Amino acid sequence: MEQKKQIQLTGALTTLLATTCGVVVANMYYIQPIGTKVATSFSVSTSAIGILTMLTQLGYALGLLFLVPLGDVVNRPKLIIRMAALSAISLLAAFFAPSFTLFACASFLIGLLSIVPQIIIPYGAVLAGSAARGKIMGQLLSGLLVGILLSRTISGIIASVFSWRMVYLFALVAVGSLTVLLYVKLPRTQESRKASVSYVDSLKSLPHLFVSQRLLRESAFNGFFMFGTFSIFWSTLIFYISSPVYHWGTFEAGILAIFGLSGAVAAPIVGRLADSYSERKIISMGLWMQTLSFVLLLIGGDHLALLLFSIILLDVGNQFGQVSNQARVQGLGEEASNRNNTIFMFMYFIGGAIGSLVGTTMWEHFGWMGVTLAGLAFQACAYVCQLVLFRKK
Repeated sequence: MEQKKQIQLTGALTTLLATTCGVVVANMYYIQPIGTKVATSFSVSTSAIGILTMLTQLGYALGLLFLVPLGDVVNRPKLIIRMAALSAISLLAAFFAPSFTLFACASFLIGLLSIVPQIIIPYGAVLAGSAARGKIMGQLLSGLLVGILLSRTISGIIASVFSWRMVYLFALVAVGSLTVLLYVKLPRTQESRKASVSYVDSLKSLPHLFVSQRLLRESAFNGFFMFGTFSIFWSTLIFYISSPVYHWGTFEAGILAIFGLSGAVAAPIVGRLADSYSERKIISMGLWMQTLSFVLLLIGGDHLALLLFSIILLDVGNQFGQVSNQARVQGLGEEASNRNNTIFMFMYFIGGAIGSLVGTTMWEHFGWMGVTLAGLAFQACAYVCQLVLFRKK
């Protein structure tokens, strides 16, 4: 069995899976820098673009709940290929959409089908085995993060040279090409196992899995607050640097986002640490990094050097938390790996959504101090989960 796993999980296959994670997840974020162009094209207000973002996120949340659990009851390689193909079709729909309503429907489908990485990650964890699980997950999450960070830059550049629709044509070609490669390269024999539970039973089992597994609850709540902290910063950064403190704009915000790549660089390193040290210890290190980041932002965010250093600390700390949390979630067992990942990622993105709302609300009413204090409050909640609520008896 081990030999079979080693043959399947080659370096080339790992690279293909990591690339797929990044390319597919990027589809969710292409709309953000081109919102004004889309609004002009369909003769709608710019505020209507917020509906597109909401529909994309709603689709993603529903995909986490209803599509990702399929990975525990059907053949994962085939599921990955089919979902990637459907993702390409949703991009084709967005490219040709003749009206805002149909484009909004396509946006919902794009979000719904962007859950491919959340099927790939448990699949890669199973193939890697316990000895290399952290390393492989670090590589897959690195690909995921690079896709998120570069999506806005790619979208903005393409739309500035061509029509905004060309962004979705570019994405269609990228996802379509990867679908063909996945069809050729993915081993089909990895999972001949019969599903131990039906699809409906797998959905019904989610609350029980959450309640019965202490480590899953701890990881879910840590992820909620750590990604919430991360989102508080990135949802308000453009407002801060556009203020009299810096007098910058969206171009500079894109440049600053490049420093977020430090998190992607750190992900494989964190993965290797997770194979050698306690995940709980690594998560604590991530919490300290994120906390220090917001302390520096509170007392010295108006100094560029401290701002850049804080961005690096925040992104690396977030990777320490996410990689380690997902490594131990996947270590809870192969049979429910997709369902456990569903619970973790659902809580993770709900935390991010709430963090974005809290961050923008605090900025509107209390400015940068309110934003940084909100981030520190989220960190305090993460510490309570880590050190008090879920500590081992």
